[in-house]
Amino acid sequence: MNLEFLKLERQEGVGTLTLNRPATLNSWNQKMRDELREAVRQLVADDELRVLVITGEGRAFSAGEDVRGMQGLTELGTKGFRRVARDIHNVFDEIEAIEVPVIAAINGVAAGGGLELALSCDFRFAAETAKLGFPENNVGLIPGSGGCSRLVKLVGLSKAKRLVMSGQMIPASRALELGLVDEICPPEALMTTSLEFARQLAAKAPLAIGLAKVVLNACANADPDTGRNLERLGQSILKKTEDHEEGARAFAEKRKPKFQGK
Repeated sequence: MNLEFLKLERQEGVGTLTLNRPATLNSWNQKMRDELREAVRQLVADDELRVLVITGEGRAFSAGEDVRGMQGLTELGTKGFRRVARDIHNVFDEIEAIEVPVIAAINGVAAGGGLELALSCDFRFAAETAKLGFPENNVGLIPGSGGCSRLVKLVGLSKAKRLVMSGQMIPASRALELGLVDEICPPEALMTTSLEFARQLAAKAPLAIGLAKVVLNACANADPDTGRNLERLGQSILKKTEDHEEGARAFAEKRKPKFQGK
């Protein structure tokens, strides 16, 4: 796949997907959305992938939708706009559902759709200099690609209302206090920190990591009884895997396990 606005690299099971439109703060246009959709499809089908890190080139993670293209979206009409919106919703949903951990390395501004992308990831590490927020209110819109639904579950209703209704961009330190990001670090240490965590996860049993993500995501929307049933179902599957046998042997032999994803 010929990528113009993305960079995709893989090394020892860790994939790095870089949004690469730095002159526009990595804001979205249709070509970039199409490339992201195709890249995610490739990643979902990659059996060697263990962890994915998403970051941005230059001084931004992503500023969201390119305002210069919004007029074109309006001219599509409501039906056409909903089709385009579904495309990006589906990409974010795929990232949330892919059975590998996904880490957002937020290197700078994460606004609007850029923050919605980060919210679809499992973990969010941010540079201390990063700014995060949903400024859609300033152009008469709301976060419409999973921002409201994911944000309210992450930080709670009142805090989500304040972020969305005010359109305020907040510093990384405040985002950490709210639980919007998991960790902050100096800008120069962001990728090192993110990749170090990625390699830790990549060394784990991939089937167990993948099922943990599936079960935990489902438990977030399920009643306790359903959640426990899902746990037991997941555990019954993992009990039959070669990785479980290898893990048990390695523990008894006091060595590091060599997981194969089988």
